[in-house]
Amino acid sequence: MKRPIVYGIALACAIAIGGGAYSTFFSTQPAPEVSFATTQGEQFTTRDLRGKVVLVNFWATSCETCVHEMPALVDTYNKFKARGFETVAVAMSYDPPNYVLNYVNKTALPFKIAFDPTGRIAQEFGNVRLTPTTFILDRRGNVIKRYLGGPNFAELHALLDAELNKKGV
Repeated sequence: MKRPIVYGIALACAIAIGGGAYSTFFSTQPAPEVSFATTQGEQFTTRDLRGKVVLVNFWATSCETCVHEMPALVDTYNKFKARGFETVAVAMSYDPPNYVLNYVNKTALPFKIAFDPTGRIAQEFGNVRLTPTTFILDRRGNVIKRYLGGPNFAELHALLDAELNKKGV
């Protein structure tokens, strides 16, 4: 009889861990103060993004899930950008800059693409190592959601719609 209990506990632990790559975590902590440098040479900080609802996505050109979700990120950006929404896709430090630039040019990504050559941005956002990892920031610059793996885009859109409907900063 011990065996079913052990398997039941293992299954419960697996479910609690989050069901694999689609786990989400809730948080209300301030986003770290970091500086971004984009593929277009633009420089800005998380503080500069206050007043907007922001999606920060850590990705790599070698990550199949990342590449697969990019069209959905483009659709999300296009759907919400006129309402005060911004997207920043942060290329991981191990991703060669020429690969990132080739991908960005080939796909004409419409949002900000930032390099993280030293890994400092990933470190400041909680030592991000897995891609994709996505953070949603509210207008005050607080992290309100973190996705490990590709998000459920219907859920993400509902969250963004609710945040964008809130008034004030």
